[in-house]
Amino acid sequence: MNDHDLTEALAFETQSIRAGSFRSDQREHSEAIYLSSSFVYDSAAQAQAVFAGDESGNVYSRYTNPSVQMLEDRMAVLEGGGIEGEITACATASGMAAILGTCMSLLKSGDHVICSRNVFGTTFTIFAKYFEKFGVKTTFVDLVDYQQWRQAMTPETRLLFLETPSNPLSDVADLELLADIAHSNDALLMVDNCFCTPALQRPLSFGADLVVHSATKYIDGQGRCLGGMVVGRKKLVDEVHLWQRAAGATMSPFNAWVFYKGLETLPVRMDAHCRNASELASWLSHHKAVERVHYSGLSSHPGHELAKKQQKGFGGVLAFEVKGGRESAWKVIDSVQIMSRTANLGDTRTTITHPATTTHCRLSDEDKMKSGITESLVRIAVGLENIEDLKADLEKGLKQLL
Repeated sequence: MNDHDLTEALAFETQSIRAGSFRSDQREHSEAIYLSSSFVYDSAAQAQAVFAGDESGNVYSRYTNPSVQMLEDRMAVLEGGGIEGEITACATASGMAAILGTCMSLLKSGDHVICSRNVFGTTFTIFAKYFEKFGVKTTFVDLVDYQQWRQAMTPETRLLFLETPSNPLSDVADLELLADIAHSNDALLMVDNCFCTPALQRPLSFGADLVVHSATKYIDGQGRCLGGMVVGRKKLVDEVHLWQRAAGATMSPFNAWVFYKGLETLPVRMDAHCRNASELASWLSHHKAVERVHYSGLSSHPGHELAKKQQKGFGGVLAFEVKGGRESAWKVIDSVQIMSRTANLGDTRTTITHPATTTHCRLSDEDKMKSGITESLVRIAVGLENIEDLKADLEKGLKQLL
């Protein structure tokens, strides 16, 4: 029996290693990389049958590829579906391609989107600037102000989009409540699950219709490749597949293989990220140079109890505000020697950045203020280094502020 035949009855740790895998006639133990742009057939009749969809098989790697298919199957299982069940997945060239492809395939001119204001800066840009050009209007609301979500609904609303926990303040949204708001108006709920991954949170089980990921982050886990994922009900994801085949926002087989192997250690890594982040957040919360820490693992965080209900852990990303604005924030960032000054996250290596001038730099000052992106805010994606080394690395800069 191939591992491809394993079902959702197995534990998550087993699924992350075994689900979706299949072996070629060479009987390899580690999955092969299918670096081929096209595929051959035994006859013209077989080629016709495969192209027509009457016989299973691969046509072209922009359409399907065995390496990409294995990743899609495994992600569908990890988000709560089965290999050939109601839940399926579509791999894309990047996380933003996953958002773009989903919206391009499911929305049309005249439709309306409600999006949380507390999203990644580029996500904000694509809804605010580019979809507007094609007649799709977007209303931005505060993530945890559910009355704003309700008031923003119109007869044309087709999609509600959010991140939870949010980037970078770790705000936590009530998924069941937002699913009810969406579905009572015949709209879809789409959730960016990048910060938690299915190891910590499964939005589909709380009523979401679609989940998107930047696989570049924790799915890979080592900052090597770009990629994205869309997971959801087959009827919806099939539309994304059709769009992607035409648009070409395809994940490469090599990247798919990297992500696929990364998933094997996902539950172990996420557990370690959570432990390190929780300890660092607690340490920062007691530091005299820090005014506030944003991490849902702290009991003082307003979303703490909801996060405990929806998540198996609090994730590896935290943010904190220092005294003194941008100058102080940059002083801390420039003082580190272990942490990497980069805006990426989800890496074994801890990264540190200044959201107001990097990830959210394209937001207007007004939108930054509404989103809580202050000049004194520093974001850390906590990696897997020794936690005492990370504390000492931060202390060099923090003590300069006292």
